[in-house]
Amino acid sequence: MADEDAMRRTPAGGDAGDWVGGAILDALFTQSPVGLHVLDTELRVVRVNTAARGMRGVAVEDLVGLRFAEAYASLSAPDEVEATLRGVLESGVPVREYLVRARMASEQGREGIGSVSVFRLQNPQGTVLGLAVTVVDVTEQEQARARKRVLNTVHERVGRTLDVIATCQELVDTLVPGFADIAMVDIVDAVVHGEESPTGPLAQNVALRRAALRARDGLQVPGYPVGDVRSMNLLRPYAQAMSDFGPRLVALSPDTSWLDVSMARAVRETGAHTLIVAPLALRGTALGVLGLFRTGGSDPYDEDDVGLAVDVASHTALCIDNARRFTREYTIAATVQRHQLPRYPASHSTVETAHLHVPGFSGGGGWFDSIPLSGARTALVVGEVAGRGIQTAITMGQLRTVIRSLAAMDLQPDELLARLNDTAAFLAAERAALPPGDALHREPFSASCVYAVYDPVTRTCTFARAGHAPSVIIRPDGSTEVLDGNAGPVLGGAEGPPFAATTTDLPHGSTLALYTPAIWPTPPADSDGAPALLRDGLAQPGRLLKDLCDDILCTLRSKDRPGDAVLLLARTRPFPAHSLATWLLEHDPAAAATARAHTRRTLADWNVDEDTAYAAELIVSELVTNAIRHGAPPMQLRLIKNRTLTCEVHDDGATSPRLRHARTVDEGGRGLFIVAQLAQRWGTRYTTEGKTVWSEQTLPTPASPHSESLSGSG
Repeated sequence: MADEDAMRRTPAGGDAGDWVGGAILDALFTQSPVGLHVLDTELRVVRVNTAARGMRGVAVEDLVGLRFAEAYASLSAPDEVEATLRGVLESGVPVREYLVRARMASEQGREGIGSVSVFRLQNPQGTVLGLAVTVVDVTEQEQARARKRVLNTVHERVGRTLDVIATCQELVDTLVPGFADIAMVDIVDAVVHGEESPTGPLAQNVALRRAALRARDGLQVPGYPVGDVRSMNLLRPYAQAMSDFGPRLVALSPDTSWLDVSMARAVRETGAHTLIVAPLALRGTALGVLGLFRTGGSDPYDEDDVGLAVDVASHTALCIDNARRFTREYTIAATVQRHQLPRYPASHSTVETAHLHVPGFSGGGGWFDSIPLSGARTALVVGEVAGRGIQTAITMGQLRTVIRSLAAMDLQPDELLARLNDTAAFLAAERAALPPGDALHREPFSASCVYAVYDPVTRTCTFARAGHAPSVIIRPDGSTEVLDGNAGPVLGGAEGPPFAATTTDLPHGSTLALYTPAIWPTPPADSDGAPALLRDGLAQPGRLLKDLCDDILCTLRSKDRPGDAVLLLARTRPFPAHSLATWLLEHDPAAAATARAHTRRTLADWNVDEDTAYAAELIVSELVTNAIRHGAPPMQLRLIKNRTLTCEVHDDGATSPRLRHARTVDEGGRGLFIVAQLAQRWGTRYTTEGKTVWSEQTLPTPASPHSESLSGSG
């Protein structure tokens, strides 16, 4: 103390430096707002200034002589602080702005944050005298920074998914434990399903769903579980917040009058002492409510925390509304898509089918179809339109309709895809011509498709692909084959090579799998690709197709599917030999009579009624006569009794038959007109060997497509 008095005295004629140094020391120890401590080499307090005494709220004599860690016994990490002081004393390297936490006596025990700087003191000879320690109270600044960090983290992490429940879970995961010990979100149940929430204050009968709940580790929260739906809980702060859309800061105790039994129990068991209720509201519409609790030894919330909760709730409400809008659009698009897909893809007498369709989480335009063709053949289709939403579903429906129309023309698969691509190019051009402000204008048009035709008579299947995944064949012996021939360009894209058709043998009992890439999870890095995984799942020839689809469904738990997961399975069955009859005919006018005789005799054996048989005789006569006049040998007649009665006449001529409307005095030209009048359908299909003109007649008691598909899909 004598040295201090000497520094303060300034004798007449003394050195001006003594005056300045004394003034600085006097100011530091009596006026500076920065807490200053002088420690000796044993880290004992030698002197403190008035600011330091104010921080501690104690007299100076109660501090001098104590070790620094003892003087500040409320430090959150006293051993760490003392190690830092010892390190500066030994090394001489100062530490600046080292943040420490302590319970401040002047703040009723609230946790304070101090910025500590430590410097070593030594005389001109280098002798170490001790340490100078400055402490600045930065509690408010650090709390403001912490709140800003919380808000930034909420902006970064909340709203990454367009899912209402996931958004709520992201929120509570972000707020606990940094800002809240317990966080819970209740959402208007209609919002979860993509519907509008009632405008204005919520009525008592509005259903709320507990969308998310999170508590810090070791804290069990009794009460309503996640997923619970009940009428709005009109506990006072919740009702007030949902009435005027203003936040509430509430002190809690188990005896708080407005608590119900469940919440009082939760307050008692968790030690919750303060609550912030913040409405999740947007444009005068209540979407839900956010409840934040602090428990046990955590500092109670203050008004600054309420401001942060309001900002967090505002951002979350916007994210929830975006997710609600997406959910609504997705629901509408999925409904439109579902109504455009076949409810029961037809299982024909020679093909048993089953399907799996799981919409993608980001939307998609996947579709499938099974189309009966002439000659007991079946067309199988799987395709996908890139994108999501209603427009994608509409485009999918357009392409599926075009395929149906083209299939009725009996086109070969490669030619069908070429014409389908013309339609896709037209749709792409229409999209490109939209105004630049239209969101659809910025979304490029792209679609893929695989079209396969199975012929049970020749036991072959012909494929053509437009940028689509290869198909998989599982043969009766369990062996598999991936048909990865030329895929061709995607539909609607830039011009590429022409589409190519591939024909492969398909023994009876084979299973054909057409699919979209999203049907499998992401394959492991050491696998040989997704088709191999699909083959492994389907290489069970004896299992029912629906069971195979169920097995594949069990693998579709991943939420990162790029689009719709579509799988169409078709298992071939032998065509009944007694329902098929074929004859070679001479290329001679007398062949018409021969054909009628064959037809009459065969239809009698098949027990076809007389009216249908008589009409079939006329049809066969006209088709054979046309082939003799306008076709080329050899000529073949084939009768097929399936769902319908089919009459086919094949010849090697390439001339296309044409329906004519003969005048009264004309002696010919009525052949195909008669066929069109007697048959339900008729048409022509072309092959590399010539053409086949066919007709179909309805049999008296056909099986309905619905019952047939139910029985066929097993």
